[in-house]
Amino acid sequence: MNDDRILIRRAGPLVGQVVIPGAKNSVLKLMAASLLAEGTYVLDNVPDIVDVGIMSELLDAIGVRTEVLGGGRMRLVNGGDISPVAPYEHVERIRASINVLGPLLGRYGQVSLSLPGGDDFGSRPIDMHLKGLEALGATFELRHGVVLARADRLHGAEITLDFPSVGATENILTAAVHAKGTTIIDNAAREPEIADLCEFLVGMGADIEAIGSSRLVIHGVAPGSLHATDHRVVPDRIQAATYIAAVAVSGGEVELLGARADHMDMLLRRFRDMGLSINSTADGVLVFDNGRLRSIDVATLPYPGIATDYKPLIVTMLAVADGVGIVTENLYPGRFRYVEELQRLGADIRADGHHAVVRGVRQLSGAPVKAPDIRAGAALVVAGLAAEGETSVSGVHHIDRGYDDLVGRLAALGANIRRVSA
Repeated sequence: MNDDRILIRRAGPLVGQVVIPGAKNSVLKLMAASLLAEGTYVLDNVPDIVDVGIMSELLDAIGVRTEVLGGGRMRLVNGGDISPVAPYEHVERIRASINVLGPLLGRYGQVSLSLPGGDDFGSRPIDMHLKGLEALGATFELRHGVVLARADRLHGAEITLDFPSVGATENILTAAVHAKGTTIIDNAAREPEIADLCEFLVGMGADIEAIGSSRLVIHGVAPGSLHATDHRVVPDRIQAATYIAAVAVSGGEVELLGARADHMDMLLRRFRDMGLSINSTADGVLVFDNGRLRSIDVATLPYPGIATDYKPLIVTMLAVADGVGIVTENLYPGRFRYVEELQRLGADIRADGHHAVVRGVRQLSGAPVKAPDIRAGAALVVAGLAAEGETSVSGVHHIDRGYDDLVGRLAALGANIRRVSA
């Protein structure tokens, strides 16, 4: 774990273009899906983030060789020598490790998986994952923190999720592609990253209908009939939102190259309500400010609603907006833990349970702060752009897990920002 810090000083408007890398929340799941079929895969638009390295180590331990080719490209080679055991020392570092469960169970009929780790922002149980896979014919035993899963041959089923869980949708989906018969996932998660995984699986030979809808239909194909494929990872909408927030608090005009406005429709509408001008271009999304932001009320909801990952950025924007905004967290408890850090910068925020009341101030003031997780860490960097004096952000290892050279990309737009070793 590094102990670097990011130092930021207010520097005026941001101007230029920034390339939006591939989505963390997609690429890790695509990598896990390579367990389904032998062959050589090439992924393009892969972000240079720590979590990709951690997932690579996990897949290497299971039997898939990974290689960074440069230029945002990665090769994965599944030679067929797969051990369906996900070792604790890899799994405990990243929650996305749970995504090896569906592919291994569907293809090999057994899995030994330690319960996953990752960001600490409240409990995210895997009950829905297990319940859905049990409907397909799997059996589970939890022994000393290890999930032992078995299935002779999975069968199709109609599964209705209690909540549109992204992880549960992904695991059921990747298990069902080899299940005998047809599987229907009702109340499936609809995130663009789910659709990206579906397109990847279809490229491998899977038969999936109604991609992008809340009712996914998967017609199982015979084990061994899928094949490796090449795929370009969808752009990271959370990274895109981070650069929009940076323009919102700093002013300026920035084009987000590769960003997909259709993946952020609701968010962009709310950003426009705050006073930003946001337009689609031939190459991405153009954002520019129109003076001080206006406060709004926001509630997180499953996609296509406002994602909980956007919330720290929205709270930061509201911290310097004109008026009072109320932010409601409907998805995860414990996701206001960064509020105290924003308060250290002079933000007027009162958090109570699932709600935060944010009274905008004209200007924040620099101070030492610590990133508690990936998205909150990026939001603290954005807040530093709006603060008088120097802001020092520690806990940078969190940011590295989900951001591809955040400091370099902001500096190229004119931000006064640098990274230093402690």
